[in-house]
Amino acid sequence: MRPEKQAIAREIKEQLSAATFAILTDFTKMDMVKTAALRKKLRETNARFQVVPNRLFRVVAKELNYEGIEAGLKGPTAIVYGSGDVAATAKTLRDFIKTNDKIPVVKLGHMAGALLKPSDVEALATLPPKKVLQGMLVGTIAAPMSNLVGVMSQKLASLVYVLKAATDKKSAA
Repeated sequence: MRPEKQAIAREIKEQLSAATFAILTDFTKMDMVKTAALRKKLRETNARFQVVPNRLFRVVAKELNYEGIEAGLKGPTAIVYGSGDVAATAKTLRDFIKTNDKIPVVKLGHMAGALLKPSDVEALATLPPKKVLQGMLVGTIAAPMSNLVGVMSQKLASLVYVLKAATDKKSAA
């Protein structure tokens, strides 16, 4: 491989090794205006959109152990990658595809050692934002404790009512 190609492959590898997800897309029929608009929207979710040569990406994918991603390396390929919220990025990509005549087309993805099909990327787009999911998790963890506190305070209140009724009965007699 020529030194220029090695430098490009090294740059792609550095960017992807810092990313938590990668989504392969077919960017056929995308002009510069649409590409710039997509890049701007993805930047808001801490993600990037970059056209990559399939041959170089195949080498990088092998080095990064992206198992099975070679199947998506047919035809023009652009990669959406980042280290932010993957659900927000998938939602941004899905919304952009809906408003731009189904361009670009999601081929495959990779996240946390798992291969993502286009339907998986669509499922990620339907998830709530990361902060909402974290709040739901905290609520789920805290629910048993708050229920226990409620039960204990109810028993304590019942005891207080019994004692008050007993004192009222004694004072009436």
